[in-house]
Amino acid sequence: MDESITVFLTKPFIGDMAPIDLIYVLIIAAVGLIIAKIVKTQFKRSFGDKMTKSDLDLMTVIVTYIVYAITLLTLLPYLHFDLSGLFVAGGIIALAVAFATQNIVSNLVSGIFLIFERPIKIGDNVSIGTLTATVQKIQIMSTIVRTYDGIYVRIPNSKMFTSDITNLVIHPARRFDYTIGIRYQDDAGKAIAIIKGMIDKEPYALKSPGPSVYVDKLDESSVNIVIKIWAPSLYWWGLRTELLWKIKVELEKNGIQIPFPQREIWFDNILKADMKNVRAPPRTKEVPYEEIEIQPEVGKPKPGDTHDW
Repeated sequence: MDESITVFLTKPFIGDMAPIDLIYVLIIAAVGLIIAKIVKTQFKRSFGDKMTKSDLDLMTVIVTYIVYAITLLTLLPYLHFDLSGLFVAGGIIALAVAFATQNIVSNLVSGIFLIFERPIKIGDNVSIGTLTATVQKIQIMSTIVRTYDGIYVRIPNSKMFTSDITNLVIHPARRFDYTIGIRYQDDAGKAIAIIKGMIDKEPYALKSPGPSVYVDKLDESSVNIVIKIWAPSLYWWGLRTELLWKIKVELEKNGIQIPFPQREIWFDNILKADMKNVRAPPRTKEVPYEEIEIQPEVGKPKPGDTHDW
């Protein structure tokens, strides 16, 4: 009985395919469908909050088709399908498609890596090469950003993935610097105390890490005071743009001036002596103005003259 079952299962009935092959085909197909469903569900759970709905649907379809393709390749040997010709034709087609869609594939793959790596997210202020903007949308093929002057820019994900990305707000705190010059006759210690008092009044100026205020350089026309202030990344720009003018006004109220560029020139004693011996140039003699009567040229007719021809 067992031998007859074995013969039945291994006896070809459709070409070279036996009943046992058909059983394997059904089992593998069922397992492939189950795996595709599980992968699809897990993919939506993992990336549902990281991608837009359209991109999530596209990626779900791509992942599902990849599972289907793997399942089909696993089924082919049990269907006794000759794979040599398929591989040759598939290789030629894949090569042609790769050349024709290399930019699309590059953007797609780069978008997948960006989604997994997540160097940026929607709402971040970033610098990408020479462009500084706010991220508006992260798509599977491109990223949409808005510059500070309101211009929307679409950046291919392949360029995003290969560019240096500086995320300006990913860290909770950010520092900004000022350099303020005061006159040499002004009290630098008093100026530093005034500046520190102004910083302490600002609610968004962080205490830890705290600010730094110190004399950095004795310049040609001024004593330069450097100010380094930490602020929350979301509020540092407003503080940076307002505090500088407040410091300038407060310093002037206390008699501390911000000088203009100036330079003193010293003459040597010999040069001073030589300058004393320099005499003024002689006065020029003035010649009185006389009008000269213009005489008519000889041979030229005067107005009103007549001629007999």
